[in-house]
Amino acid sequence: MKLGIVGLPNVGKSTLFNAITNAGAQSANYPFCTIEPNVGVVAVPDKRLDKLAEMYEPEKFTPATIEFVDIAGLVKGASKGEGLGNKFLSNIREVDAVVHVVRCFENDDIIHVEGSIDPARDIETIDLELILSDIEILERRIDKTKKMIKADKKFQVELEFFERVMEALENGKPARSVSCSEEEAELLSTVSLLTNKPIIFAANMSDTDFSEGIENNPGYLAVQKIAEEQHAAVLPICAEIESEIAGMELDEKEMFLADMNLTESGLDRLINACYSLLGLISYLTAGKPEVRAWTITKGTKAPQAAGKIHSDFERGFIRAEVIAFDDLMACGTMAAAKEKGLVRSEGKEYVMQDGDIVLFRFNV
Repeated sequence: MKLGIVGLPNVGKSTLFNAITNAGAQSANYPFCTIEPNVGVVAVPDKRLDKLAEMYEPEKFTPATIEFVDIAGLVKGASKGEGLGNKFLSNIREVDAVVHVVRCFENDDIIHVEGSIDPARDIETIDLELILSDIEILERRIDKTKKMIKADKKFQVELEFFERVMEALENGKPARSVSCSEEEAELLSTVSLLTNKPIIFAANMSDTDFSEGIENNPGYLAVQKIAEEQHAAVLPICAEIESEIAGMELDEKEMFLADMNLTESGLDRLINACYSLLGLISYLTAGKPEVRAWTITKGTKAPQAAGKIHSDFERGFIRAEVIAFDDLMACGTMAAAKEKGLVRSEGKEYVMQDGDIVLFRFNV
C-alpha cells in the first residue's frame, strides 16, 4: 500500500513524514523544500503478530508494511504547471490513497504560504488543482465515449454517468463526492481521476489542542465538515507530538501519550484509518521459520489470499487450515487448539477474516 502525503507548503507535511518514517526528509520553513518525493517504508504495528512471535520465537519476523510518499507542496496553478505542478500531480497519480495534511494551528514563527490560517481555503486550493487536472482527463474520456455511441448505443448510459461526474467537477466538487452504484463506481475506477482516490484529511493541530480538547479547535471542525461532504475520512494529528515520540522507547512513549490523553500514536491511528478507508485486513501465518502478516482486501477468498504468498498456492489450492487469533491465544498452543477442534478446514469459497491464522495446503 502506497500513501501520498500532500498539502500546501509549510503545513507540517515533511515534519509528519519524518516523524512517522524516521527517514530524515529535509524540513524547512520555506516553500518547495520537498522537490523530489521522499519515500519511507513503515512497518504496520500489529500486537497480534508480536504475540505470535512470543509463542513461536521465529527465525524471521515480517510485519505488513506501508509506503509513505512525501509529495512536494502544491500551490495555486499547479494544474497548469505553476511551481512544480505537473510533477506533483504525476506523483499523486501513483499512490493508492492520499493523506492531505491541513494546518489547523497558529504559529507566527512558521510562515503560511497564504499568510493566514484557514483550513477550508487550503483544502479548496488543493482540491481545485486536482479537479482542474481531472476535468482534462474526463473530457478526453467523454469524447471517446461519444465516438463509441455511434457504433453501439449501449454506451449512452456510460456517457450520462460521466457527464454527471463532470458536472460535479465543474461545480468544484471532487469525483469521490458523487454518489455511485456499485457498477458506476467500477466504471469510474477505469478513469484515472485524482479526486476519486480515497483520502484522509490529517488535521495538524498543536499539542495544546490535544491536551485541552480537539473539539475546541474551529479549524478541525471545519475539516470534519468538509470530510463528511466529500465521503472522506478525517484524523486529528499533531506533527510536533509525533516528532517528540519518534525516538522514544515504548514505555516512555506510552507515558507521554497518556499525558496527552492519547492511547495510540498518530502513526498507529493513521494506519488504522488507512486500512479502514481502503477496506484492508491482515491474515497471519505463523511457525518457527517465520511469523508474518499479509495484507488483503476485505471479502478476499482463501485461494486468492493464498496467492499473495505465491501463485502456486492459489493455482494448486486444496484447503486452508484456519484458526482465529483469539482462539489460539485462549488455548495457548496450536496443539491444544486442535484438540478442542478450533482449527477449521476451509475450502475455496471461504472468505478470509481479519486476524485469521492460516496454513494453506496446495498441490502443483
